This record gives sequence, structure tokens and C-alpha cells, in this order.
Amino acid sequence: MLLHTQPGVTMWTKAKVLRGAFCAAQSVHAVKHRPGSCSVGSGPGKTWVRPSGFDTGLKTFNSLTKQKEPLILTREGVATWYSCGPTVYDHAHLGHACSYVRFDILQRILSRLFGITVIHAMVITDIDDKIIKRSLEDNVSPTTIASVYEEEFKRDMLSLKVTPPTVYLRVTDNVHHIVSFIEGIVKNGHAYATKEGDVYFDIQSIGHRYGKFVGAVGCQVEPGTSNKRDGRDFALWKPSKPQEPFWDSPWGRGRPGWHIECSTVASSVFGSQLDIHSGGIDLAFPHHENEVAQSEAYHLCGQWANYFLHSGHLHLKGSAEKMSKSLKNFVTIKDFLQSYSANEFRMFCLLTKYRSGVDYSDGSMLEARISLRTISTFIHDATVYMKGQLHCSPVREAVLWERLAEIKSSVVKALADDFDTPRAISAVMNLVYHGNCQLQPVSKCEGVTRSPAVFGAMVSYITDVLDVFGIDLLHSKEAAEVRSGGSLEAVVEQLTHFRSEVRAFALVPQDGPTKPGLYPERIPLLKACDTLRNDLAPLGVLIKDRGATSTWALTPRKGSQRVQDEDQETSS
Repeated sequence: MLLHTQPGVTMWTKAKVLRGAFCAAQSVHAVKHRPGSCSVGSGPGKTWVRPSGFDTGLKTFNSLTKQKEPLILTREGVATWYSCGPTVYDHAHLGHACSYVRFDILQRILSRLFGITVIHAMVITDIDDKIIKRSLEDNVSPTTIASVYEEEFKRDMLSLKVTPPTVYLRVTDNVHHIVSFIEGIVKNGHAYATKEGDVYFDIQSIGHRYGKFVGAVGCQVEPGTSNKRDGRDFALWKPSKPQEPFWDSPWGRGRPGWHIECSTVASSVFGSQLDIHSGGIDLAFPHHENEVAQSEAYHLCGQWANYFLHSGHLHLKGSAEKMSKSLKNFVTIKDFLQSYSANEFRMFCLLTKYRSGVDYSDGSMLEARISLRTISTFIHDATVYMKGQLHCSPVREAVLWERLAEIKSSVVKALADDFDTPRAISAVMNLVYHGNCQLQPVSKCEGVTRSPAVFGAMVSYITDVLDVFGIDLLHSKEAAEVRSGGSLEAVVEQLTHFRSEVRAFALVPQDGPTKPGLYPERIPLLKACDTLRNDLAPLGVLIKDRGATSTWALTPRKGSQRVQDEDQETSS
């Protein structure tokens, strides 16, 4: 299933509305560029050439140039995108999840906001030193290890609402392509075989073209035999050891090196030209550096991938190290989802730029949870107001319409500027703030002009933007928990109505100037109403008193008491 697919006219209508302000300034597809119209970089062979094709109007940070560049696609309205998938030998953790969710958000922005079809290919590394080591430890075949953790990875991605790529490709299904790819590199004079059965890429054969990523040259030397011509040469093929899987090749029985799989798989899908390549920043060197060298040596082209997008590391707060299996400092996705939701993790990712490092902690997750709760509460209150169940002072409707138009423009401009999700979320929260400022409850509302339409527009826009990001507040796990009560809503409605009548009776002031305040004998009724409200909160029923009236909402039980306490503090 294609990443962008969502049948019907609705998606396109929403996309047009959301990007309307942006399109007024510049066309998404119209500008055509000539090849070589601009180049950036230093040193022979390292110059980035602006692609020939169609200017999307967006800018993205390109790791090849270390600056923002116009995003120009080879084909109008289509982005070819390759990403490095997992090495399936263990559970996926939040460090992986952060990268995959961040790039899923970027792809959703391209497809659902800017109308670009994203063709996304991802490789599954199902043969590797780590997989072989794990199989020997567990006394099972490498195929079994890879199969178990591949399926778990896919389930984890679905649980985080990451849209599957257009196609998954396993390394073991493509070894024959890899062998042919290596033969092509050897034929072109950029690789050599040793008598031991290794095949190495010849770094010296490409001269200054190696080192496209700043700081790459001389950073690392891949281990290997002394038969390498240059310490930087890396393995394309290596002979299999006893008890290791192997495939036949012109150089003897063996298996692929690490880097060659991505070049081969990406080329098998997209040919000699790729729009976007993504991965974690730790993969820039040597993995992506070597991918570029291999691919350009095979295709004999000057620029294989036009844009490299790298996501920042996820750190446990207080640690300088990235979350990693090898460091044993990781949280599995399954364990994480016992405490937090997929929506909350997406909001956590949205609150920082995709290429920035981010600290993971209960505090940062609470910030994401509160942001979502603030949005959900506004949507609920605005809906109650539209139904006529929340009485407010007159709304400055013109101000809200103006603010909504400004926010729409701000969000699209932010996302067109290197997918700046923190700025977009800030704009949405600003809209929520201005909406809340206008929803001021009053006890009496006779003759007050109501303005439900503007709140309807605000709610629709906010839910559409969140949908672009992959957050669905209406069909989330939390909402499913809320709806599972069947007739619970009707019961809560009647209970809240009865409680409101009791409160109204208790809040009636005493008659006469000599007896200010409430009737003393009715004060216990007010305390009983407060106790009921507080007791229902941990059970997932959130009641808010607004003057003489009250509103209610059903919430997930998990963490609801803490959120209730925060909401009560805000209300007071």
C-alpha cells in the first residue's frame, strides 16, 4: 500500500485548504529547474549539484551541503525515498522509534499537506554479524532470529501508527542482485577481490569524491585483512566462516558486507537517481558515505542521491550517550506503550526538530501529554459550546476568524521550512489559547449573541492538522477506551445534570443585606459535589465546574488523576 494512499476526495480537499495560504505565494509544482543551475560544496567531486526537476516550494536541510536547500524532485508531484531499515536481531527500542516516527511525520507532511506522492522503500537487514551471533547464543537458525524480530518490528511500527513503506525488501531475498551489483563495481574499476575471497571497495579509485559528509575522511577504518590496498577500503563481500550462512559467488561462498545491501536494494527500486535518503545521524559515516561511493561507482554518475536527511539521537535525560542496544540503556517500544500512547509519543517527536537530539524522560513525556490534553479539552469545550450546553460571554468572532487565518498561514510556512514541526505546534497551541480566552463561562446568558461557526472552523482545522501529523484524537486508543462504556455517556450526562442542579441550589445566596453569603446548611452539599467530582476523576470522568453550570468529559483512566489535578489548578 502506498504511503500517501487515502481514498476519496476528502484528503485532497483538506490538503488544499491547509496549504491554501502557501500556494498563494508560490506554486507547489510549477517551477522547473535546469540541471546544474546551482552547486554547493568544496573540493573536486564533493560539489552538490542542484537537481533538475520540479521545485516543491519547500526547503530542507541537506546533510550533503550542511544547509537548507530547495527541495526539487525529479518527477512532478512524486518523491522517491529510501530509508535504512532495522537489523532484526533484538527488540526495537525508542531510539529506533523516534527516527521512524519523525520521518513518518515528514512523509505525511509531504503527501497530505503538499500533495506529493511518496514512494518509500525500506530494507530489512536479515543477515548480519549480530544476527549470526544471536542465533549461536540461542541455538536457533539466523533465519528464525530474523523472522521473529522482523515481525515484531512491523507490529511495533503499526502500534506507533507509522505508515508502512511502499515496499519492504529483505537482504536475503536480494543476494543475487547484490552479487551482480558488486560485479558491476569491479568491472568499473572501483573494487578488487583478494585471494581469501573478500571483495573490497577501492577508495583510492574515486579520489577526492570520497568524504561527501563533513569530517568523514579519516574518522574510521573498517577492520579487515592486511590485503586491503587502503585502510579505508571496506568490504563488499566476505567469505563465510564455519556455521555461518553463505551464498555462492564468483569469489567463493560468502555473504554481503554491510553497506552494499542498501545501494543494491535502492538501485533495484529507483535506478540511478534517488530524491531522498534518510536515516539516523549515526549512519552518516561510514554507512551513508560508503553507500554513496558504491552507488556512484556502479552507476558511473556524479550524484546518486540528491538529499540526505538525518534525524537526531534520542538520549535518556542526563546521559550523553544515545539510546542503544549495545549500551543496554534502551526502553523497548512495547514497554513504553504500557505507560504512554502512540499519540503522546508523536507529540513528543513533534515538539523538537527532526534533526535535533532529544532527551527522553517522564518530564518530557508529560509535556507532550499535557499539550495533547490541552488540545483535547479545547475541542471538547468548543463542541459543548456549539451544542449550546456551555454559556459564555459574547465572543469576539472577528478576532477569532482573523487569528485562524493567520495560524493557517503560519503552520504551512513552518512546515515548508525544513518541516519545522515545533513552530507549527506552537501556532496550533496559540490558536487553542485564543479560543480558550473567548470561552468564558457565565451563569446567565439571556440575549447573548452566540458564535458557534467560528469554533466549528477552529476545531475542524486543528483536527485536520493533527491528522496530517498522524494524531487522530477521535479514533485513538484513548478514545476507544472512552467509548467502550456503551451507555456510560448517558449515565454521566444525567449524573452531571443532577449534580449541577444540586450545586445551583447550594449556591443560591441568602436573602437580605444582613445575611451575606450562602446558606450554612447548604455548604455540605457543595462539599459533597466537590467530593463526587474528585472521586470520579480517577475513574475516567472529568467534570469541570464553570460558574453555575458544569461540563464533563470521559478520559482514559491512566494518568487521569494527575491531569485532573493540573486542570483543576488551571481552572482555579
